[in-house]
Amino acid sequence: MSSTPPLSPSFPASSVLGYPRIGPRRELKKALEAFWAGRTSADEVEATAADLRRRTRTRLAELGLATDVPAIPSAFSFYDHVLDATAVVGAVPARFADVVGADGALDLAGYSTVARGRGDDLPLEMTKWFDTNYHYLVPEIGPETEFRYASDRPVREFKEALADGVLTRPVIVGPVTYLALAKATEDAPEGFAPIDRLADLLPVYAELLTDLAAAGATWVQLEEPALVSDSVAVPAEQLLASVIEAYRALATELTRPTRPAILVAAPYGDLGAAFPVLAATDVEAIGIDLVRGHAPAEAVPGLETKTLVAGVIDGHNIWRADLDAKLAILEQLEGLGAAAVTVGTSTSLFHVPHTLTDEPNLDATLKTWLAFADEKVVEVVTLAEGLTEGREAIHEQLLAATDAINSRRTAPGVVNPEVRDRVAELDESAFNRGPFDERKAAQAARLNLPPLPTTSIGSFPQTTEIRTARAAFGKGELTEAQYDEEMKAEIRRVVDLQESIGFDVLVHGEPERNDMVQYFAENLDGFAVTQNGWVQSYGSRCTRPSILWGDVSRPKPITVEWSAYTQSLTEKPVKGMLTGPVTILAWSFVRDDQPLGDTANQVGLALRDEIADLEAAGIAVIQVDEPALRELLPLRVEDHAAYLDWSVRSFRLSTAGVRPDTQIHTHLCYSEFGEIIGAIDGLDADVTSIEAARSKMEILGDISAAGYPRGIGPGVYDIHSPRVPSEAEVEELLTEAVKAIAVDQLWVNPDCGLKTRRYEEVAPSLEHILEATRKVRATL
Repeated sequence: MSSTPPLSPSFPASSVLGYPRIGPRRELKKALEAFWAGRTSADEVEATAADLRRRTRTRLAELGLATDVPAIPSAFSFYDHVLDATAVVGAVPARFADVVGADGALDLAGYSTVARGRGDDLPLEMTKWFDTNYHYLVPEIGPETEFRYASDRPVREFKEALADGVLTRPVIVGPVTYLALAKATEDAPEGFAPIDRLADLLPVYAELLTDLAAAGATWVQLEEPALVSDSVAVPAEQLLASVIEAYRALATELTRPTRPAILVAAPYGDLGAAFPVLAATDVEAIGIDLVRGHAPAEAVPGLETKTLVAGVIDGHNIWRADLDAKLAILEQLEGLGAAAVTVGTSTSLFHVPHTLTDEPNLDATLKTWLAFADEKVVEVVTLAEGLTEGREAIHEQLLAATDAINSRRTAPGVVNPEVRDRVAELDESAFNRGPFDERKAAQAARLNLPPLPTTSIGSFPQTTEIRTARAAFGKGELTEAQYDEEMKAEIRRVVDLQESIGFDVLVHGEPERNDMVQYFAENLDGFAVTQNGWVQSYGSRCTRPSILWGDVSRPKPITVEWSAYTQSLTEKPVKGMLTGPVTILAWSFVRDDQPLGDTANQVGLALRDEIADLEAAGIAVIQVDEPALRELLPLRVEDHAAYLDWSVRSFRLSTAGVRPDTQIHTHLCYSEFGEIIGAIDGLDADVTSIEAARSKMEILGDISAAGYPRGIGPGVYDIHSPRVPSEAEVEELLTEAVKAIAVDQLWVNPDCGLKTRRYEEVAPSLEHILEATRKVRATL
């Protein structure tokens, strides 16, 4: 430890850990996709990005964050902040060596290639970012991976802001989290873990910090959310030892003013045993999540020299804060003996939309209960004023927040006695189907499918024509009958394509659905939808999470007419397509005034009614998608059992009412499934399709070892990349699957829905899947 460290620069009284980076009108998405399509240049994309960054700084200053101290984070990303770290440290996989410059840098085209893949070169694997609906690109690190200071983009973006008169705080994924989230390269020896390379990585971080300090940066934010999770592939003791090693090198051995002061931010959960370890280092500030986590009960050695950045405002959800309760927490923190307590957000605000002022169609009363990113910044600034000036200084704001909370508690629809009575009356029979062997025989007789039956996950490309028709219908330019005919024409096209290729179980393509969750939210009571509430999911992919504000029920059938029409077009079985209760919760902003399990059961009952109507209409296969099942898995192992209990039960509540010969499918994606294989089994679905192509069937070992007894469809087509898999590639994946799983269990399908792809990619990809399947069938 430094015996007499130089006086730390003051940390701002109020700040946020990050801010939405896609633009209020998804400007970044549009610019990137135009670049990928060859319609614009890299320089034009850079200009759009610079304008977005400038607008963000201006807006945050208008909302009250200071510009002369580093209250405004510099946390922009073109695609993914973990990929940004990969670019900074030069850890680009060898298969992309040709897109790396002589100095190790990636230009925008090379950066995009690593993210999206090309030809036979798979992109970096994608998986969920802790327990959020954001997905990051997994670094690939091996013993031979060369680390070097390859990109000074954080420095250039800092200088850009400084030239505008704004002193920002650069934000970078911390070294421990970066390696803890990485996967070993395919040629790495057994037993190797990326965290073993920490000592080799730290000098690169040191170079970056030195460069930032030379440019004038006074603070830097290193994000270390791996410290709040038991799900990273690094044992707890090694993780804590890595923290000591990393911040000895970056905070003790690299002294100020050679480096900026360091804020280590640990969002998404409770620091637990990592808190005293961090407090004992020479970092100058620690950011803690006080929405998902807790403050220490008493003073911790080392805290007296540090600023405690208290994340009391929820960056993960959109409900207005109880300012009185939050201020009380902040006042208690002052008793812990930290050098200073400042007000912040629990996580970056890129998980929430930009602003409520851009939502003219939301119910006026509902809007008073909410806070999007801009409104959360105001809450942070208000609390900082209350903490420094006293409660009287924010008396009116405290009253307004309390009034809004009381209004929400008593508003019509928040509590529906009929819905609550129905949930209360459930018994165990509502959650259980008959024996799987009996169901399997009944379904085989009804469906008469070949070995390795082929299907797709649900959605087909959302074409310009579909979007134009939907927009015209919304504006009143098409009648409902005209709109329905447009959608039916697309369904006929999708059915004809699947029939011509030779798929066995067909889908209708979901042209009528703008989003797999929002579509149901628009048709269920208890939900509201936004007009411009865009949130980044991955890369240029953005969603508009719905707002689940009240008790949930289904006023009328939602999908039955579309599925029945599709079935009338073909002799082959057609899947009815629903989104499951856990995913509807995970991909919505969910009410926080009752247990999630209670809300999930309400959604489950609404879906149960829809499934009953689909079955009555003659639909023999019904898929209830749960791609987010693992997404909500708590970050601490001690909380897993309770979550998996209510999440699995809500799915079973949705599906347990069907006849034995009705086949229930589910779909999961974006995740490592090994640790929840028991829960997947517990869903009791007849067939489960899973994302597996980008990871090259890594999941097969877990499935085989668990003795999973039901149908399984490991994906053979990575739909998150524009590349078309070759027939040989699909055949290789299927051959691996046949070696690990019994043939009578295996299904063949893409990784996920095809909504984001183009028909020019989809049609040949599906043809390759079918031809590869025929070849593998011939070997059985």
